[in-house]
Amino acid sequence: MKHRYLPLTPKDQTEMMRTIGIDAMEQLFQDIPQEIRYQGNLPISEALDEISLLRHMRQLAGKNADFDQYSSFLGAGLYDHHIPVVINHIISRSEFYTAYTPYQPEISQGELQAIFEFQSFICELTGMAVANASMYDGATALAEAAALASGATKRKQIILSRTIHPEARQIVHSTARGLHLEVVEIEDLDGVTNLEQLATCVTNNCAAVLVQSPNFFGCIEDVKAIADIIHQHKGLCVVSTNPLSLGILERPGHLGADVVVGDAQPLGIAASLGGPTCGFFAVTEPYMRKMPGRIVGQTVDREGQRGFVLTLQAREQHIRREKATSNICSNQALLALSASVYLSTMGKQGLQDVARLNLQKAHYAAQRLTQHAAFSRPFLAPFFNEFVLKLPDRWDMSQLQKNLLESGYIGGYHLGRDYPELQNHMLIAVTERRTRTEIDQFAAVLGGMFP
Repeated sequence: MKHRYLPLTPKDQTEMMRTIGIDAMEQLFQDIPQEIRYQGNLPISEALDEISLLRHMRQLAGKNADFDQYSSFLGAGLYDHHIPVVINHIISRSEFYTAYTPYQPEISQGELQAIFEFQSFICELTGMAVANASMYDGATALAEAAALASGATKRKQIILSRTIHPEARQIVHSTARGLHLEVVEIEDLDGVTNLEQLATCVTNNCAAVLVQSPNFFGCIEDVKAIADIIHQHKGLCVVSTNPLSLGILERPGHLGADVVVGDAQPLGIAASLGGPTCGFFAVTEPYMRKMPGRIVGQTVDREGQRGFVLTLQAREQHIRREKATSNICSNQALLALSASVYLSTMGKQGLQDVARLNLQKAHYAAQRLTQHAAFSRPFLAPFFNEFVLKLPDRWDMSQLQKNLLESGYIGGYHLGRDYPELQNHMLIAVTERRTRTEIDQFAAVLGGMFP
C-alpha cells in the first residue's frame, strides 16, 4: 500500500534482484563512490496524504503572479491575450489530446485535417506558398531557417539583426556552432536594424539575413528594404514575426521574405509559465523540399473523396544523420490546433479587430506614460503592441518590479538584462486585455514612484 500507484510488489522486487544476481538494493549503487553520495535523509517532509498534498500544492501555486490576479504589462515573447473558451473545449477531446504523429492516414483523418488547416492559416497570414505542420517554438524555428538558408545557398555566413529576441539569437548561435556557420550581428539604430551597416556587411558569401518584425523592441522593421539588400547578393530574407500583428500589417511574403517563422503563442495559446508554445515555418515554393518537419497534403482517394496524408516527408532525419535537412523531430500538433481554432473562431475581421486593439491600446499607454516628465521613449520608430520606456537612472529595476507587483501589476521587461546600454529601460507590452482604467492606473502607479 505504500506505493499503491506503482505496479511493483515486494515479491516482484525480490524476483528481479535474484534474476540480476544481487541480494540488496544497495548493490545497484556500489559503483558510485561514497564521497559523492548524499549522506542522511533529504530535507523534505514525510509523505503526505492526498488531501494534505493537494492543499500544499495549491499553496505553492498561489504564490504565482498569474494574469487573473495581476494586470500584466510584460511581453517580450509571451503575451496575455484573450483565449476563447472554445479552444480548451476542443483541444481537451481525447482524439486530439492524446494524438501522436499520424503515420496511418486512414485512421488519422481528423488529426491530419487539423494540421492541414493550421498550414493553410499560416500561409494565408504570412503570404507564403507552403507551411509545415508546426515547429517546437518560434526561436528554434528561426534557427532552422538559418540552417535551411545555408543548405539552399551552399553558403556559411548568417547575418543576424541585434533587434531579434535575445533568446532566439542565442539559439541561432548554438545551432550555427554545430553546423559550422559564421554568424555576424548587425547593430540597431533607433530601435530597428541599421540598414547602412547591413548593406556593408552583406556579401556574396552571405546565406541569409535574419530579422524580426515587429522586433524585440516592438518596432516595425523595413522588411522590403532588408529583402532588397540580401536579394542583390542572391541570399535569403528570413523574417520572424508576431502572427497577430499580421491582422493589420503587410504580410512578409508580399515584402520579399523567402522564409517566415514565428511563435503562434499570441493565437489562443496560454503563457503557461513560459511554455510550451508552438512555432510556425513557411517558405516560398522553391524551398518547399528543404523545409524541416512534416507537411500534410490534401488529396482524393480512388472514389474521388477528399483525404489527407503526410507528404514530402521521408523521415530522413532518422536515416541520413548530419546530411538530413533537419534533425528536429518535435511537433506541436495540439497547440497548432489551438491556433487553428483561435483563427477560425476570430475570423478575418476578428483578427483585424484584435490586432487594431493591440495597436491602439499600446499607443495610448505610450502617450499616457510619456506625459510624466521622468519617462520618455528612446525609439521613435513605428511599433505594434510593445514599446521601450526610458526610466530615470537612479532606480533599481528589480526593486521597481517588486513595488509594481505589490500594487497589482506585472511590470515590463528589464532590457538591461540583455542590452547593457539599456540598463534603465523597460519593454512595455499592451494587449487587448488591458482596459483603459488599467492603463491609466498603471501609468499613475509607475509615475508615483518618480515624484
